[in-house]
This record gives sequence, C-alpha cells and structure tokens, in this order.
Amino acid sequence: MLNEKRKSELTALCRDMICLRSVTGEEKALAQMLAARMLALGFDESYVDDQGNVIGKIKGTGGGKTVLLDGHIDTVEVSDPSAWRHDPFAAQIEDGRIYGRGAADMKGALAAMIAAAGCLARDKRPKGDVYVTGTAMEEIAEGCSLSHIISSIHPDVVVIGEATQLNLNIGQRGRAEIVIETKGRPAHSSNPEVGINAVYKMMKLLEQVREIPATRHELLGKGIMELTDIISSPYPGASVVPERCKVTFDRRLLIGDTEESVLAAIREKIDLLKAADPEFDAQAYVAGLDLTFYTGYHQTHQKFAPAWCLDRDSNKDLIDAALCALRSTGLSPQVSAYQFCTNGSASAGIHGVSTIGFGPCAESQAHVVDEYVEIEQMERAAEGYYSLIDAICQM
Repeated sequence: MLNEKRKSELTALCRDMICLRSVTGEEKALAQMLAARMLALGFDESYVDDQGNVIGKIKGTGGGKTVLLDGHIDTVEVSDPSAWRHDPFAAQIEDGRIYGRGAADMKGALAAMIAAAGCLARDKRPKGDVYVTGTAMEEIAEGCSLSHIISSIHPDVVVIGEATQLNLNIGQRGRAEIVIETKGRPAHSSNPEVGINAVYKMMKLLEQVREIPATRHELLGKGIMELTDIISSPYPGASVVPERCKVTFDRRLLIGDTEESVLAAIREKIDLLKAADPEFDAQAYVAGLDLTFYTGYHQTHQKFAPAWCLDRDSNKDLIDAALCALRSTGLSPQVSAYQFCTNGSASAGIHGVSTIGFGPCAESQAHVVDEYVEIEQMERAAEGYYSLIDAICQM
C-alpha cells in the first residue's frame, strides 16, 4: 500500500500538521488545511462543521458497513518551550522520529488515517462509506465533538486512533470529574469558635470518601478515585475562617458506572456525617463545562465520559476481522484496553457503536516534553488502517 512516494507524502502531512499550532480552542488553521489535503488525496468530500471538526468522506460502492476513523486535532499547550530540545512546532526529524507537540497525541495517527483512506480511495473503492474525522476540543471534553458527528453520520464501526503501540484495543476506563463542596460559617481567625471551618469539615469527609471500595474490571482494571485539587474560600484567606472548601476528584469509571451510582456512594458518606453533626453541610456533583469552539459554537458539557468494552462474544466477527486485517500487514497485535480516556466514550459508551482502538505510539508519549512519533511506526499504522478499512467495509 505504501510505496516510497506515499511514505514521503505521509511524513510531509504529519510534519505540516505539527507545524500548525492547534492548542484546544485554536484548531481553525489545521482544520482548514486538512479539509483541503483530504480532497487532494482522493476523498470525495471534506468539510468543516459548525463545531470546527474536519470531516472527510469516501463514498463506497454500496452494500458494506460504514466505518469512521477518528482522531482529534487539538493538542495541549507547550508550557515551557525552553525545556524542549526540539522546537515543538518545527516537526524536526532526528533518528527516524518526528518531534513536536501533538506528534504522538495524535497528529501522527490522524495523518496515517487520512493517508490510508486516501490511498484506498485511489486503489480501489471500499464497499461501505468511509469517514475520517479530526475532532476539536478533545483534550478538555472527551467525546463531545465525536458525539456531535455521530448524531448525523451514524457509522456502523468506529476506529479510535489514539496510541495503542499498534495493538488492538477493545475498551477503556471512562473518566468523570467529581466535585465535593463543604459549607461552613466565616469568622475572624482570632475567634474561630464563632465560625465553622469548612476545611475541617472537608477533612472528615475525605476520610470517609477514601473508604469507598474501588471496583475492578477484568480487562479495564481498577475504578480509581483520586483527589486532584483542593481550594478554600476565601482564598487567600487573610485572618478569615474559610466558609467553603471545594475538592475535585478524578474518577476512573468502569462498565456500569453512572452519574447516579458514582454520586450515590459519596452522598451516602455525606448523610452519615450529617446524622452525626447537625452543622455538617456538603454536596457532591459532576463538574460541568461551558465550551465555546473556535467557530463560536457553544455547548454545555458534563464531564462524565463513560467506560466501554466490546463484548467478545457478540463482537467476535469484528474483533476477528480486525486482528486478521492487522496480521495481514505483518503486525502481531495483542488485544488490550486504553488506560486513559478517549472519544470512544462517545461512540461506544454513549451511542453504542461498535468501537475499536488502533494507533502508533504509547500512551506515555502524550503531553511530554520532546513529544515524538516514530516514522516507521506511523507508516505501519497507515498500513494497518488501510487493511482495517477494507476488512470492516466488507463485513
């Protein structure tokens, strides 16, 4: 599938993508560039939607499944460019690696998806329609943009291009941001007995919350809940007993976890403390986020991205076809699951679309200084995507 000319085209596309800074909320230039590049590579249609996601389509001959390959176009910020040995936006090549922000997460994978789909369109028409999507805002709102796209496209299968080290992932833990607040009564800190210190109340609640047992899934792992942020109000406190305290937990979700079930475990602890202390006042809720995309599109987003995992029995044909397709390119994929959260929370977790994950790089390469993608691994990913598209469309 990839001759030397096509390999050069793939490398050039990835480098061009890295050179266009596309931190979350600033994806416009990259989306427009990719829409044009998709047409040049053989896509039948490409456009940028109202959220600012770029969508390319290859029309199938008919009778096959519709497959959607998804990668996000936004990246995290570069907090300290001086810490980088390679310019984060120059896409320098060294020792077979392309360096730059977003190289691993996930411009290398998206470039491979676009290149693979374009090659397939030029080589032979797939039976089913093929979409490649570059979604915006993923770094702060996993699944939000892909959910928006799926509502109008309705694919049969979704392929998530996040890093798998060229293995086949069939699930992931979800992620929720859980906020807990305690309320006290302000007073001058020289007379603390007049007030109610919200921080002390929170300390009691945190002890209780840490006792909530973590559940475990055979493939996905442990449903952890980790404290990530704590702040009192007023802050900074100048001789004031804090009247409020707010903490944020990162809750990694497993199959069957819902907003109601996750919050119920915490609210049970709150009720126990209220019963023992009439002055105890607390609440727990899922964090919300007001999103404004670069297009001006506005949306309120709940930070609760559900877990998902393909049932191996009911999805045996898809898993077998995917493994066979990848092995036909010389790969030896293992069946595994993501540790971090992906847009699969929308496709599989919310919409119930059969979803698999496949991509170059390791999860640990994301968001780091001197981020990179290995050119050879990106090429092998493109070969894998080509074979996956062909196989799934024929199912």
